[in-house]
Parts: sequence; C-alpha cells; structure tokens
Amino acid sequence: MIELRSFESLGKANFGWLNANHHFSFGHYRDAGRMNWGRLRVWNDDEIAPGKGFDPHPHRDMEIITYVRQGAITHKDSMGNEGRTEAGDVQVMSAGTGVTHAEYNLEPGVTTLFQIWIMPDRTGLPPSWGAKQFPKEKREAGFEVLASGRTADASSGALGINVDGAVMAATLAKGQSLTQPLAEGRAAYLVLARGAAQVNGVEARARDGIAIRAEDAITITASEDAELVMVEVADA
Repeated sequence: MIELRSFESLGKANFGWLNANHHFSFGHYRDAGRMNWGRLRVWNDDEIAPGKGFDPHPHRDMEIITYVRQGAITHKDSMGNEGRTEAGDVQVMSAGTGVTHAEYNLEPGVTTLFQIWIMPDRTGLPPSWGAKQFPKEKREAGFEVLASGRTADASSGALGINVDGAVMAATLAKGQSLTQPLAEGRAAYLVLARGAAQVNGVEARARDGIAIRAEDAITITASEDAELVMVEVADA
C-alpha cells in the first residue's frame, strides 16, 4: 500500500511567527483518518520566523525528533540541556516521565524543520536529550540511520530513541535509485525535504508525504535531486 499525501492536503495553521503544516491530526487540525501511522504520531513541517519560537512547555512519554532543513533551532530544557542544531542535523528528546523545553529560531532568517513524534514502546522512563551532526555526503549511498531504538542500529552512530523503529535520511541525484526493504508488520512514512522522486511508481514532490505499509520493499527513483526523510516503525 502506497498512499500519497500531497503538501496541499496537509493540515494548515499560520500564526504569523509559525507557519505549520501537519501530516497528522494535531493542534487545531483534526482528521480522524490521519491520527497516526503505526507508532508514528506526529510529523509537522514548520517554518519559524527569525527571533521567534516555542516558549517553555511540557511533554511526557513521547519520542520527539527534530530534523532541521534550513537555518537552526536552539533548544533549552528543564534537565539543564542547551544546544543549537543546524540544517541537516538532528536532535532527539525522550520526554519520558516529563520534561519542559523551549525551542527558538535565533537565526537572522527563517528556520524550517520537520518535527516527528513517535509513541515509545515503554513509558515512565527517565527523560533525555541529544543532538548530532549528520553530514549529507554520507547519505548518498542509501539511507543513513539518524535515530533508532533497534538493536541492529546500536553501533551505527545513530541517536538513541525508546522505540523499535528508526528515523533515516538519504540524498539522491536525479536519476539515481535505491531500494529499501520493509519487514512484515512494519510501516513507513517518507517525506521529501526537497526535490522530487517516484516511490514504487508514485510521484512525490517536495514536502509531500508517502504512507507505506504491506510492501516488501520500496524503490525510490529521483526525478530531481532529492533529499528524503523516512520513519520506519511497528505497524501497531
């Protein structure tokens, strides 16, 4: 099953400082048909104005992954962590028993990012935060795992999350293809950060989503130079 979710079909919310596009039901956007995809609960495509951001607010029992597409985001939380994550890099926050955090765009230009929430396999764990640089050149041979809770990825250098799943990214030159297996009982959700590509023959463009399940593998062929981000989780 391959389902295209065009950027135009996403939930919209514009607050002036924040232009948000929701792949799943979130905030003021309600859609019973887009509550989650397996363990994946939220995928927000956010544009944050310079000098603006999310004031301190709490989270609990959720794995929150931020993939910065343009600019940078500055993080501060109640655990004492502070950090700045630039375009192409990733931060993860395991909310666990509870954490309060703030995220601001302190850059001179607009920051764009994907914020991804995955439901953890175990609740009530201690909260944690981490960030890491992921040079895009390493993704040219296929998907690079950015964050994972899978045993097989323990030595890959990925950031850790408390879920049997992974967040990965790839960059493809126009005409280049890659094939990614998908095991039985797994679901995947892929978004193009830029460019265009066919996913098992379905054409997708920048910021479109592709929901995938019950496929043995997906073959992605770039129609233009493309940057891809994908989450693979249990389909439950």
